Amino acid sequence: MSARPVAHYSPVVVAGPWLIVSGQVGLKDGSLVGGGIAAETTQALANLEALLAENGAKLTDVVKTTVFMVDIGNFAVVNTAYAAAFGDHRPARSAIAVAGLPVGALVEIEAWALRPAQAAGPAGVATSGS
Repeated sequence: MSARPVAHYSPVVVAGPWLIVSGQVGLKDGSLVGGGIAAETTQALANLEALLAENGAKLTDVVKTTVFMVDIGNFAVVNTAYAAAFGDHRPARSAIAVAGLPVGALVEIEAWALRPAQAAGPAGVATSGS
């Protein structure tokens, strides 16, 4: 099961066939992972993947991501970790530089996924991680 959120929000909301996953940062066991932007990106994507799995979806079901970075100069490093996680799957993506992120993170990744038909259920807030 995924970690509890660090603020007042739902990690995942189910809206018909859609999963809207709130921004994920590189938290593991309640702390940011060490190793800088590459490690944080890899962990944020692992957290995203876990939330999707808890709701019957995979990274290949993701259709749109938004990547927030505190330094757009890190884009190439983030992109390398991102490509490693998504492989040949290429969802639409926006990358945005921001002044800061929660818990001092260097990167945050949010996603929209279209659930497979067999996993679709009623709309509402997913129970995982909330």
